[in-house]
Amino acid sequence: MPPTETPPDGHAEVRVVAASPEVARRIAEVLRHCFAATEQRSYPADTEGGTRLQLTVDTTRPAEPARSWLETSRSSEDDRRRQ
Repeated sequence: MPPTETPPDGHAEVRVVAASPEVARRIAEVLRHCFAATEQRSYPADTEGGTRLQLTVDTTRPAEPARSWLETSRSSEDDRRRQ
């Protein structure tokens, strides 16, 4: 696979590889429930019917439950830096 560009600050490229398109779509749905995201792009993952799905998530615009998790993880990270 060719190298990809690094996404802008606050964004993450997510790649899901699953046995079926439905499983990959379910994962993308959960991510979109938590973060603003681009439209997913899907590709065959292998010759046996697997699916590779890619999307970009915007972590600067999290929705619940990601917002709570991100706030908690940032607080813990800040605490570790102070020690």
